[in-house]
Amino acid sequence: MSEKTILITGCSSGIGHDAAHGLKRAGWRVFATCRKEEDCERLRAEGLESFRLDYSDPASIGAAVDEALARTGGTLGAIFNNGAFACPGALEDLPTEALRAIFEVNLFGYHELARRVIPVMRAQGHGRIVNCSSVLGLVAIRWRGAYVATKFAMEGLTDVLRLEMADTPIRVVLIQPGPITSRIRINAIPHFERWIDWRASPRRAQYEAGLLKRLYESRGPDRFELPPRVVTAKLLKALESPRPKPRYYVTLPTHLMGLARRFLPGRTLDRVLGRG
Repeated sequence: MSEKTILITGCSSGIGHDAAHGLKRAGWRVFATCRKEEDCERLRAEGLESFRLDYSDPASIGAAVDEALARTGGTLGAIFNNGAFACPGALEDLPTEALRAIFEVNLFGYHELARRVIPVMRAQGHGRIVNCSSVLGLVAIRWRGAYVATKFAMEGLTDVLRLEMADTPIRVVLIQPGPITSRIRINAIPHFERWIDWRASPRRAQYEAGLLKRLYESRGPDRFELPPRVVTAKLLKALESPRPKPRYYVTLPTHLMGLARRFLPGRTLDRVLGRG
């Protein structure tokens, strides 16, 4: 049963929520973790095994791993590092402390959780570590500097971990979604309001003309937006394939940007991305 057990983070909504239910339907024993206890209570009412895991608190990460191991008798087949948040705003307006805060969750928490489970996976002779990146781990876009920085860093971290785990029975995989239906825009608003003093910014007019509308106004699905179940489908491949790919692209924009980064000259790519 250890081969079919997985701990998933960020399960309160979006990709994590769909993954938890989708994997359970596929026969996996799922530990669906959330930062807030009230979200865990809701997931338990939905029939999932759920308990807290807060990436910003190493003690919480340790307690979550201990809880999962206690429930399985000391084994864990996989983890899906998924929880993350965004803090939009121009980099010149972003306090360094805000950058530290987002790295704590979007990168350091992933690393901490992986380090906690690697000894377990070594001992049991198998394991999968799947990290959820983004198309913004491939290319940059204005106003998303904090999020982009964490995803670029996480891609490098994951690539190195995959190389280092090649002589072990542990497989390390990246999933790179483009636009997926989620609450990331809504969840970003408190972070923007906490950290970005846009009214005092030399870019105030640009905020008013663009970012504020995109952040606060619901415009419906993006042109290429897909439901979270497409990520769950790729996650199942990453978990169940005997030889998983190093990375799985999800959505057309990720495929297009992967090609663009490989083949377009730097200035041309900048012009393309500058239109976004």
